[in-house]
Amino acid sequence: MFSLQIPQISYASTGIDLSDKTRFEYFSRVVPPDTYQAQAMVDVVKAFNWTYVSTLADSGNYGEKGIDTFKAIAEKNGICVAKSLEIPREPTNDTFSDIITVLADNGKAKVVVLFVNEDNCQKLVKASLEKGHNNDLYWLASDSWGAKEVPVRGQELAAEGTVTILPQREVVKDFDNYFTKLNPTDNYRNPWFREFWERHFKCSLEGDTYTRRCTGLEKLTYPGYQQEGIVPFVIDAVYAMAHALHNMMVKECGGHTICKAMEPPSGLKLLQYIRNVTFTGVAGQTIKFNKNGDAMGRYTIYQFQRRPNGRFEYVPIGNWSDTLAIDVSLTKWKPSHLIVPKSVCSEPCPPGHMKRNDDALDKCCWVCIRCGRHMILKDENTCEPCPNGTYPDLSQTVCKPLPVDYMTFDSIWAIVPVVMASVGILSTIFIAAVFIKFNNTPVIMASGRELCYVLMIGLLLSYLMTFVMVAKPTVATCCLTRVGLGLSLSMCYAALFTKTNRISRIFNRGVKAMVKRPSYTSPRSQLVICSCLVAVQIIAAITWVGMDLPDTALVYPDRRTVVLRCKSTNVAIVLSLLYNMILITLCTVYAFKTRKIPENFNEAKHIAFTMYSTCIVWLAFIPIYFGTNKSDFRIQITALCMCVSISASVALACLFVPKVYIVLFQPHKNVRQGAHGSMGSGAPGRPFFGRPSTRFSSLAAMNGDITSPTGLALLIAQGSTPKPQPAPQTDSDKSDKGGSLRDLDSSGAENSDPETNV
Repeated sequence: MFSLQIPQISYASTGIDLSDKTRFEYFSRVVPPDTYQAQAMVDVVKAFNWTYVSTLADSGNYGEKGIDTFKAIAEKNGICVAKSLEIPREPTNDTFSDIITVLADNGKAKVVVLFVNEDNCQKLVKASLEKGHNNDLYWLASDSWGAKEVPVRGQELAAEGTVTILPQREVVKDFDNYFTKLNPTDNYRNPWFREFWERHFKCSLEGDTYTRRCTGLEKLTYPGYQQEGIVPFVIDAVYAMAHALHNMMVKECGGHTICKAMEPPSGLKLLQYIRNVTFTGVAGQTIKFNKNGDAMGRYTIYQFQRRPNGRFEYVPIGNWSDTLAIDVSLTKWKPSHLIVPKSVCSEPCPPGHMKRNDDALDKCCWVCIRCGRHMILKDENTCEPCPNGTYPDLSQTVCKPLPVDYMTFDSIWAIVPVVMASVGILSTIFIAAVFIKFNNTPVIMASGRELCYVLMIGLLLSYLMTFVMVAKPTVATCCLTRVGLGLSLSMCYAALFTKTNRISRIFNRGVKAMVKRPSYTSPRSQLVICSCLVAVQIIAAITWVGMDLPDTALVYPDRRTVVLRCKSTNVAIVLSLLYNMILITLCTVYAFKTRKIPENFNEAKHIAFTMYSTCIVWLAFIPIYFGTNKSDFRIQITALCMCVSISASVALACLFVPKVYIVLFQPHKNVRQGAHGSMGSGAPGRPFFGRPSTRFSSLAAMNGDITSPTGLALLIAQGSTPKPQPAPQTDSDKSDKGGSLRDLDSSGAENSDPETNV
């Protein structure tokens, strides 16, 4: 394309296309392009937290390019455009009314960004006043509105609160001094001055444009006169050309006179001097051009406000030079909005709420959906669950660790079993002390001392297990629980099983008229049998520990609870107790079988009552333990502790308390006395204790004498072997004579009183 190569410097052209040097190579300007202005306007929108605005532009290069640039920058900054309208080149009054209606219909987008010339701005504000929407819309206008009087004249109330932008400038007082002294009579150099005079004073110098005639003596004074905002730029444009020509003259002509090189100057060479100009402008700003011939972007932000004296004027509220500096406290809005009006489609979601956009392209309109109870806000559009062991904070933005819960000794769930176990331990120690002190007395000797001591050790361990199970789970306590719980119970019920089995075998033999002593009924045999039974439990526990090493684990019964427990399952606990349940069952069966033993042998009845009670306790424990929710781990631990302690207490009360009572409070029954009565007399040196007539009455009632099989079995079971009465001897009698019926007292005593074996 042919170019005249004539450099130009503009004082008002801000169009974006003029920065294209492939088309406008020789064009320069002292005002910044609209690219900077659009960025400054986006920064203003962000400063007021407006995220949803409408746009309005004039048809043509200025309006369309300015708005397109604004929308492109706004999108990058998360600002959405609700409506984007355009004013045709030849608008009518209805055009502006329709535009106002469309803009007002979207009540959320209260701010309208304008790239509209001053005349159309004036018509737009007038239409908003006529349509009654002057309080519903706020204008953010470009430099075409700036700080001009035309858009607001006569409709100040409707324009109140408007924010405008204008290239940074200062009032040139020297120009005002010069301009206010001009009059139409003397100023013939400017052909448009007379027209300006008529419009400003609304009078006619010539013709009949206005009814009033101008005198020519009117004065251009404040407040009627206000300097146009482009005046400094006009002066700076002239100075820029003058500086370029001066520099060219000095460089090309070597002095202060114009030489042949400048008659006329080369357009390309002059352009180079223009682009290299740097000087201080009339408003005190540095004037220079970039590679595209554009000036630096510096703007002043104004707001049209009502002052305290009632007058309206443009008030500077900030400035922009690459970045925005604005003082929001200086702003004043319409009476209906004493604070910064909102222009948003959707309010920010409260903490813990995510955004859901119905339209993926619309980044400003959404609905807020609360995250789930156990979720946090990962980002503004996504919720994610907290991992186990954590729970959202109140704002649902951070997962916080939950406190680890475990049984503590100050809990009521621990206090009750600990108190009961403590009483049981003291009672067991007391009974053991009594047994040791009176170890060689008839009552203690007749009770089967060895198995009683084994039983007391098992009871003591059972009580001690409460403290282990209630303590904070550690590898050590978990290991002790695995081994100790089964071991303590197996010691108790292995001893009882050995006792009941011995009694059952003795009386079964006695009922069958077999007076020969049953095998393996001696104290040593009983201890061996009991030890073998306990060894089964020990081997099983050690095997379990070796195959599955004890450890602690965090259990999550629900999302709000973290429980520290031993690493084992309920099934494993049942299996560990299974062997003891078998022993309990066998003990109960033998206790039932020996329930009809004569009342003199009270030991069997006490064992039977103990086993019946134990079965009831354990049958009640199973539904409590396994029917309890995992979150109620305290109930499970307390139930297990109480079950073990109650079982131990029943055995302690039924099997040992009566003996201790006789030893301490009825010592007259705990002595060896001579035999009395014809029926009750035994062999010399084998007397019975207590009242012979009473003791032997029940035996005599069985068969009429103590030689009956049942009577003999009773005596054998209690540790007494009466000397048989003279009678005809059979071959079998001869074979047993002198050694078949021995004393079976666990202590090895020759005789013991049946009634003292309580």
